[in-house]
Amino acid sequence: MSEINVVPYIDVMLVLLVIFMVTAPLFHQGVEVELPSAPAKPLEKTDENQEPLIISVDLRGQVFLNKSDTPDKPVADALFRNQIEEILSKETSPIYVRGDSGVDYGRVVTVMVMLQEAGAENVGLITDPTVSDSATPDFAVEELDPL
Repeated sequence: MSEINVVPYIDVMLVLLVIFMVTAPLFHQGVEVELPSAPAKPLEKTDENQEPLIISVDLRGQVFLNKSDTPDKPVADALFRNQIEEILSKETSPIYVRGDSGVDYGRVVTVMVMLQEAGAENVGLITDPTVSDSATPDFAVEELDPL
């Protein structure tokens, strides 16, 4: 009786594993947002293990949460505050807002007011750095005064 040779199967699985390991860090968040530019200096990271809560506001004014069950689906305003309160009750991660440069300014302010009502104390804005320096990261964070 002949046995199945599993060596080619293992080779294919290892190649797939390497491909997934290489491509996984390339995916940040599925929401397309064109960030505004700002001359702010990037902030130093305080805790490498803590993933920040990033609220994205796309060009149509839809709000997305990177720590929700469905980060690629917009969150309704009625549910936004409850989800933020739930996240903040479990952890104290930094909070950043990624607002598209073409979105209405009032919409970003509305999102920040909802964050304040949910109990967020410090909120940062993510912008594209204006200086093209190889030492700067992909985004800059401008810390704002507490709400």
